[in-house]
Amino acid sequence: MSSGKDVIVLSDEEAELKKRGYSLGTSLGEGSYAKVKSAFAEKLKMRVALKIIDRKRVPRDFREKFLPRELKIIAQVNHPNVIKMYELMEFHNKVYIAMEHAGHGDMLEFIKLRGAIPEEKAKPMFKQMVNAIEYLHNNQIVHRDLKCENLLLDNSNNVKVSDFGFARTFENGDVSKTFCGSAAYAAPEVLRGEPYNLPLHDIWAMGVILYIMVCGSMPYDDSNIKKMVKDQTERKVGFSKSKKLTDECKTLIHAVLEAHKKRRATVAQIFAHPWLKSISS
Repeated sequence: MSSGKDVIVLSDEEAELKKRGYSLGTSLGEGSYAKVKSAFAEKLKMRVALKIIDRKRVPRDFREKFLPRELKIIAQVNHPNVIKMYELMEFHNKVYIAMEHAGHGDMLEFIKLRGAIPEEKAKPMFKQMVNAIEYLHNNQIVHRDLKCENLLLDNSNNVKVSDFGFARTFENGDVSKTFCGSAAYAAPEVLRGEPYNLPLHDIWAMGVILYIMVCGSMPYDDSNIKKMVKDQTERKVGFSKSKKLTDECKTLIHAVLEAHKKRRATVAQIFAHPWLKSISS
């Protein structure tokens, strides 16, 4: 005879996570072979983001090369503007990464919802991203997939760099031929298939992100890659007249979106730029 109470049957995955102190919640996002769900962590007494990577679904090169790198890097990074990892678990042929939960979603959602970010608000947010990249580069780590979707925002809108799927360590002077990330955020030398300086890959992407933050649109049309590389090389970065940007902001964008690699702004030069030096806080 039924007691009138619903019986909740947990899947094998949920039961295993429950045993380890995690109660699964709603879905936060999904890629081709990974998904992110919210979860409550009993040990931490807080909500976390749980990235679940299915080893059976990932391509072989990712499983053998990129995934081990990602797991090694996220275990060693520790910076207030980089998503924190709490625990790494493996069972049922899946990898589970319990990470800091960023309550305000990602930068792309933020801009889609609110439009371009006023310069005075954009400055501290951009500076937080530069802080994170400086920290990574100082620790010989490049991200290689910097884009608005991989900049998460906590409940106070502090920026947290996330998703180290294409990250790798490097030695000074190292170059790579591996195309990583999104074409819309890639430097011209990467799009041309040339061996590229690793930190400069991240720096170019930061210029694209800054443009999107203050303009609410992309600096280049990536529907035609050949034309985009030509526009990048010819410094064709347009600014809408309706967006009243300061000259300092425009000069910083131009300094970072510099096709000539030796002239592209360094992290130190970005920090020293008058636009960032003028932060009121």
